[in-house]
Amino acid sequence: MLESLTQTPGSQHRLGRRHRLDQDQAPYAQALSALASRDPIKLMVPGHGGTEAGNSGLLADFIGDRAVRLDVPMLLEGIDLEDDSPFADSLALAADAWGARRTWFLTNGASQANRTVALAVAGLGDHVIAQRSAHSSFSDGIVLAGLHPSYVSPSVDSANGIAHGVSVASLESALRLADNEGRPASAVYIVSPSYFGSVADVRGLADVAHSHGAPLIVDGAWGPHFGFHPSLPESPTRLGADLVISSTHKLAGSLTQSAMLHLGEGPFAEVLDPLICRAMTMTASTSSSALLMGSLDVARRTLATGEDGIGQSIDTALHLRELVRTDDRFADVSTGFGNFPDIADTDLLRVPIDVSATGISAHWIRDRLMSGHDVFFEMSTDTTLVAVIGAGKTPDVDAVFAALGEVVDSPAGRAEAASGGVRTDFPELPAPGRMRVRPRDGYFASTEIVSVAEAVGRISADSLAAYPPGVPNVMPGEEITAEVVDFLTAVAASPSGFVRGAVTSAVDCYRVLAD
Repeated sequence: MLESLTQTPGSQHRLGRRHRLDQDQAPYAQALSALASRDPIKLMVPGHGGTEAGNSGLLADFIGDRAVRLDVPMLLEGIDLEDDSPFADSLALAADAWGARRTWFLTNGASQANRTVALAVAGLGDHVIAQRSAHSSFSDGIVLAGLHPSYVSPSVDSANGIAHGVSVASLESALRLADNEGRPASAVYIVSPSYFGSVADVRGLADVAHSHGAPLIVDGAWGPHFGFHPSLPESPTRLGADLVISSTHKLAGSLTQSAMLHLGEGPFAEVLDPLICRAMTMTASTSSSALLMGSLDVARRTLATGEDGIGQSIDTALHLRELVRTDDRFADVSTGFGNFPDIADTDLLRVPIDVSATGISAHWIRDRLMSGHDVFFEMSTDTTLVAVIGAGKTPDVDAVFAALGEVVDSPAGRAEAASGGVRTDFPELPAPGRMRVRPRDGYFASTEIVSVAEAVGRISADSLAAYPPGVPNVMPGEEITAEVVDFLTAVAASPSGFVRGAVTSAVDCYRVLAD
């Protein structure tokens, strides 16, 4: 029962002194629980009727009887219909917890938030300066909103082929260039933290963006736990970010596909608030899942009152780092973060492990850990495994590290090392071609598929991103250059290379605007 989540005396979050509201409650989740406990007769959607009876037995066996009972539709009195409903109270609690002016619950993940903010900031103007390694859902938003973007490149760890963030100096240069060209930026979009736990100087980036009259959007999908423990980075909304995308399910404990969007208390709050509200009507479901939104409410309560548990998770992650650092076969990628001017902090709950000294591809190691040991790492590159430890979780990292060693030292691992399959000679990223038409015009134009030889000089209709490091090399509307073609061809030909968005895996043809 939800009541079992009540915290013991003395466990209140120390940072919670900044909270204006009592965070030790989950009003929306509690309202759902109260309705389910009454066992009402439901002559409404969803079709399972909130009961395991009849043809809902298999569903109840699959997800549990309680989940079926909690799965109710929107717009119910006493739950989410009134202006002062339990749902509204939960939104206010979430805004208070993350230091936001206002928060929205999302049931289509951070991808929904990315598309929402793109549509919203179109109300400020069409020129957005975006980090080049933005998530594909923001690129989708650019197309949907008809924005005319320019880009600032992230720093890249060439030794491991991974992208980090944007420095304050790089953003200042991009904003000054936009001003000098007579099309000042209407908004700035950056990513922090990265997939590998590097954290940007959000306060510095916000100050620079604001000095040029632009709000700062932070894709903080991987940092929903920030601000809830003194050893973790601060919540971006408290550092001056105007909009923060928060993929709450990733490390903060809500159900998969649930997320939040936070509006900061900055100089653009008044104008952004109605723009976000209007954009949400275009991106939100009219049948949003009560289970997903209820899980957001519970996750917020758990984070805001669970500093001790988060501290145990940090200790677990630090222990894994220590195991990695004391073994010559491995290295902690984050020890090199100080070499990059864009990195101001580190997310301790993400542990990026460099396995290149083993001579084995991290992709291969990750596959063997899953198939042979039931150990699942979040992601891999050619040289790096990334472990994610959820806030409040304490997995057995000694067992994980032992399994990692067994895979590397196994006969199959030694044979893989002898084959020389791991790649460490990552080529430099080519400069993108000039944007000849807006991304929306490039995406929706009449297209044709041409050979590699014919593609050079043509306008791409697709977004193409080579992995590693996952930075888009071509965007819709951009000219395809010879350098980009050579780079993508080389990546596609490598043993573990992959180009997202390509017509074929070999990247032997391109989708371009028809003549």
